[in-house]
Amino acid sequence: MTTRILFVCMGNICRSPTAEGVFRHAAEQAGLIDRLVIDSAGTHDYHVGRPPDSRAQAAASGRGYALSDLRGRQVSLRDFDEFDYILAMDGDNMSNLVRICPPEQRHKLHLFLEFSARFNGQEVPDPYYGGGRGFELVLDMVEDASQGLLARLQSTAALK
Repeated sequence: MTTRILFVCMGNICRSPTAEGVFRHAAEQAGLIDRLVIDSAGTHDYHVGRPPDSRAQAAASGRGYALSDLRGRQVSLRDFDEFDYILAMDGDNMSNLVRICPPEQRHKLHLFLEFSARFNGQEVPDPYYGGGRGFELVLDMVEDASQGLLARLQSTAALK
């Protein structure tokens, strides 16, 4: 059985591709990558086809994560049928997802930091208009939530 996970931010060039890369790495380390499909998307079409922001790539690379092969795309209606978990980085993007998500699929929507031990109840801030420290904070949050998500998946029938 394959579990499908989609990470979502606004433009799909900072937070969600970072989450995709970090979670993919964590799943590989845990030996679970063959039971997962991992992707990312944006609620807006600003950066469709573009690679992640160079600052996001540099910060991720500094911690051993590769993002350079990823390309931005926009969330589609098909995603609500195809993915088991659709994880928004913040409340604004969650609202955008709720607005377009078929009611019978809304149980799949979560804020990503619901899975975090250190940052639960918070949102992953958009680092786009800030400095390098913002990208490091995003990595801290995403690493923690990725471990929590993996633990949750391992404790459910999804990955047993």
